Amino acid sequence: MIVDSHTHVFPPQVRDQREEYLQRDATFRELYSNPRSKLASAEELLASMDEAGVDVSVIAGFAWSEMELCRQTNDYLLEAAVRSDGRLLPFCCVQPRAGDEARSEMQRCAAAGARGVGELRPLNQGYDLSDSEEAGLLAWASSSYDLPLLLHVSEPVGHRYPGKEGLDLAPLYRFIESFPGVTIVAAHWGGGLPFYALMPEVRDALGSTYFDTAATPLLYDPSIYRRAIDLVGADRILFGSDFPLLSQARCLAQAREADLPEEEQRLILGENARRLLRLDL
Repeated sequence: MIVDSHTHVFPPQVRDQREEYLQRDATFRELYSNPRSKLASAEELLASMDEAGVDVSVIAGFAWSEMELCRQTNDYLLEAAVRSDGRLLPFCCVQPRAGDEARSEMQRCAAAGARGVGELRPLNQGYDLSDSEEAGLLAWASSSYDLPLLLHVSEPVGHRYPGKEGLDLAPLYRFIESFPGVTIVAAHWGGGLPFYALMPEVRDALGSTYFDTAATPLLYDPSIYRRAIDLVGADRILFGSDFPLLSQARCLAQAREADLPEEEQRLILGENARRLLRLDL
């Protein structure tokens, strides 16, 4: 079974009225002001899955600055998941600065079938993940409803690209230490956090943290798989593409080029996500 743990789809109005949303949200503008930046529908993702041989995909929300835009996107994700007959798993998003409104929205989404929260960008949304009411709210939602938190994490070094910033390593690690029971999926190899697992205290702290491989072809060569497995274990890595930024087929091909043993490949490409997201497949 192949599970893509990191994809993005948008409601029709966002794709059809892109210019309006570019004006409403600075992060959306940074990522999608270029007309060539792709905005995909749920139907386009399903077609990609059929072509690439992906069985299930997580569809992530967008870290809008406005709570109302988060809610509109969540509605689309939840409806698309129902129509997909189990092939699409919704990760809904909130603006934690909205307080009780965000709390109610997370309750609503959990009741409607959300499987996680994210992709969150604390820096872009204007809150501190390391020590804040917003951090406590997210930890409450994750613990209360068994919802993993998908967090965009930025590499502290390397080339620049639109949307790189979102969450630095230091506040992410402080959040991990503060809420050891909260399940976190640190996107894009956690911005390099697995490399710090060579420090025993860091490795011990990462017991509830997973790392996804989203956008790997744009960031690392295939040896990242072997290096990260040796540091945090194959059971803590989730295959993700970041579709439609990259094609699912391309990302799967790179994962297979890593030439991993069959069991490690089985865990990363689907089994870890199956267990984490409680899939009956």
